[in-house]
Amino acid sequence: MPNTVTNALALRPTLAAVLLLAAVAFSARGARSETSAREGLLNGAPDPTGVAVTSDDGKTVYYVAATGEGVQLLRSTDLVHWTKSGRVFEDAVPAWAARDVPGTQGIWAPDLSYHDGLYYLYYSVSTFGSQHSAIGLAINKSLDPASPDYAWEDRGKVIDSDASRTDFNAIDPALLVDEDGRWWLFWGSHWAGLKVIEVDPSTGKPRQAAEILPVAARPDTRSHAIEAPFVYFHNGYYYQFVSWDGCCDGAKSTYKVAVGRSRQPTGPYVDADGRRMLDGGGTVVLQNSERWRGPGHNGVIATDQGEWMVHHTYDVENLQAQRILQVRPLTWTQDGWPKVGEPVSAP
Repeated sequence: MPNTVTNALALRPTLAAVLLLAAVAFSARGARSETSAREGLLNGAPDPTGVAVTSDDGKTVYYVAATGEGVQLLRSTDLVHWTKSGRVFEDAVPAWAARDVPGTQGIWAPDLSYHDGLYYLYYSVSTFGSQHSAIGLAINKSLDPASPDYAWEDRGKVIDSDASRTDFNAIDPALLVDEDGRWWLFWGSHWAGLKVIEVDPSTGKPRQAAEILPVAARPDTRSHAIEAPFVYFHNGYYYQFVSWDGCCDGAKSTYKVAVGRSRQPTGPYVDADGRRMLDGGGTVVLQNSERWRGPGHNGVIATDQGEWMVHHTYDVENLQAQRILQVRPLTWTQDGWPKVGEPVSAP
């Protein structure tokens, strides 16, 4: 049984710490993709989140959850060599989600964290381009399938969306426990933008009569392309990282990461120029390069060695691998804004 759990991948400086989870089976460089980017939405290791567990014998074990059928889980002891560690659901999606969101083929954007003795895994189900979506929650006492405590319990639907009654899209959940111990769930993609609601820690679901609050949007763009909120506290501010533009078009992807900050978890968030994120503001901190395309859907991980951004990206030299996981150092400017470095290592 683990006795210490942190919501962090404790990266060691000597490791080649880019986690190309999906690329292991594809060693040929320069290979053209035989599966289109849209057909490969559930392949690779998209939308990943990770936790680091210190076991009773003092060893660190790393687990990653990522988009896929049933939510794929992977395990590592060195951040380089990964093995499959089962998945959360035996079926591609739980039965309630298959009924509520017809046509869904897998689970998107899991958010994995540890609080008060339980692993919380929020997940989303939808179909590409649709506002008919739902967010669910599963919990577990352990991530080790060999543990007698290992058993996923699905708590079912947390929140859902539909064009007839909501202005948001219920995907891309992310849980924040703020500095005062209050729980908040962020989510959203396109449409009217990103939202947050206060969560009851006893259930992991919204508090009764809790208000849904807007936290970011892109009303100044035709596509309203904003999604994947991730809020991280640093030195007195809550930083809201979001992803803009096109996520899933292979080498043509235009995904990028932008950020704003606030003294309160519910906002208002403003960028480095003082523009509100609700008005389309956001300071871009990661975008396309010659080799890496569509970097985004990020998380921030604090470690003993520093802070890191994890995100997925396409490698133009190996598009068949689909969206792979990449790790970059995260530092801070003198005036308190995040700065994203180059990948820790290339494949």
